[in-house]
Amino acid sequence: MWETPSVVLISGIMAAGKSTVAELLARRLPRAVHLRGDVFRRMIVTGRAAMTAQPDAQAWRQLRLRYDLAASAADRYAAAGFTVVLQDVVLGAELPAMVDRIRHRPLAVVVLAPTAGVVAARERDRPKQGYGDWPVADLDAAFRADTPRMGLWLDSSAQTPAETVDEIMARAWTAGRIG
Repeated sequence: MWETPSVVLISGIMAAGKSTVAELLARRLPRAVHLRGDVFRRMIVTGRAAMTAQPDAQAWRQLRLRYDLAASAADRYAAAGFTVVLQDVVLGAELPAMVDRIRHRPLAVVVLAPTAGVVAARERDRPKQGYGDWPVADLDAAFRADTPRMGLWLDSSAQTPAETVDEIMARAWTAGRIG
């Protein structure tokens, strides 16, 4: 299945390991794109609304625009013959909505779900900080309570990034395939 143009959506909360795992996965594939959904947020030069613990209507509009653009780009790359590893923070009801946005099939969904303690340690030790005054435990609890269990959910707490990629390579098309 990895030779067929496809889309693999990798989600999870901030500092779950999405960027590292997505890049490693894409590098293992013969013809692949690592598409970072956050790039569309960063393109907004002025007027950017941040997602916070209490996002306003503009933040939600910009988040959904980002998802629309990422899904469209993933579809275009896949139509051109690439396997697309799309990574972004897609949580709660936005996960099935994102699956609907991505038209290309085959599609696999992988949700990285290390423990909140592991995520907090990673956040503390990395150069970029995504949480600000938003407690990791609060976002993690909401993520686990509100995100539908679709696709392959991995507790990667005790895995190296390479081990996580090995598991994705072995299970994405059986446990994570959509449609």
